[in-house]
Amino acid sequence: MTMGNAEIWTVIALVAIGTYLIRFSFIGLIGDRDLPPWVLRHLRYTPVAVLPGLVAPLVLWPEATGGNPDLPRLMAAAVTVLLGVMFKNLLLAILGGGATLFVMLQVMA
Repeated sequence: MTMGNAEIWTVIALVAIGTYLIRFSFIGLIGDRDLPPWVLRHLRYTPVAVLPGLVAPLVLWPEATGGNPDLPRLMAAAVTVLLGVMFKNLLLAILGGGATLFVMLQVMA
């Protein structure tokens, strides 16, 4: 199935309008008002829910291996989570996971 230029640009425009309206609903409509505590409590967990949702498919079904899980990426994810939980330091967790991935890819090659 192929899409023409007009269809592609229509989809892009509709997605752009949709994301603008979602953001405007928070920034434009209620940006100058105080939110209830229960809303603020739920919004605090948004990054914690979104980031694993973005990273998990890359760890479990990496394109570099044809969609098959592999040990270096699983170990890097485990080290990242472990360092993050132990030290509560985002930069340390990222660097530790990246170093683990680099070393494991070199060892497994």
